[in-house]
Amino acid sequence: MPTTYVLVHGAFATAAHWGPVARALALAGHRAVAVDLPGHGLDARPTGMAGLSTADDVAAVTGVVRAAREHGPVVLVGHSRGGMTVTAVANAVPELLAHVVYVSAWCCVAAGPSTYLAETGPSALDLLAPSLVTADPAEVGELRVDLHTTDPVALDALQDALLADGTRAELRAVLASMDVREALAIDEDAVRVDPGAWGLLPHTYVRLSRDRALLPELQDRFVAEADAALAQPFTVVDVPTSHVGIQLWPARLVEVLTGLAPAGG
Repeated sequence: MPTTYVLVHGAFATAAHWGPVARALALAGHRAVAVDLPGHGLDARPTGMAGLSTADDVAAVTGVVRAAREHGPVVLVGHSRGGMTVTAVANAVPELLAHVVYVSAWCCVAAGPSTYLAETGPSALDLLAPSLVTADPAEVGELRVDLHTTDPVALDALQDALLADGTRAELRAVLASMDVREALAIDEDAVRVDPGAWGLLPHTYVRLSRDRALLPELQDRFVAEADAALAQPFTVVDVPTSHVGIQLWPARLVEVLTGLAPAGG
């Protein structure tokens, strides 16, 4: 039975960002489904992200995983903030998953996201974010940012944070496809690893060593904490690229993912 890779995007992203990865997986003979989380991409709502939460993301991805599992093993893959959804889904339905994969993604173990942010030095993206905010989140009930800016100073900073190893044209293409709204609410308990559920699954961390949006030090902390808490350690694969580089140049990631497919999958 064929393996299905369910691909979960990060903050302000859409299913379209997984296009090169999904295409390469399909051409290698595998099934791949990139999910638009609620309020994103083709699932965008006129009312924006207000009212959406972790529970909505988990419900959407679990529905996809459940349907895909009817046809064979499922490998659940998350990038960046999408790792929180991956963790919450794996906590809820580990029996539906064959493997979970984090691509420079959040994998909270000892604490919730707010604690990690408070204890870890700011990334290039954290430093840039306040200048891009276009509305008070408390007033509008969501995060709104200007990712379609033409300001050269802001573009330089976004290049450094997201795609330092790419061209300005490649950065502009990425930004043009991004949403400018993101859900505000995160269930900090739901997105923490449950050793009795998530901990039973094989798990791989694709560490992006040139990432300036989710720092390698924080990626390493996620792995170290999971390994200390669980009998089954992470398999770690180091890829020297930026935060979105592996989605533009998917060969190494696809090599990793296809190596996870069960025999005959």
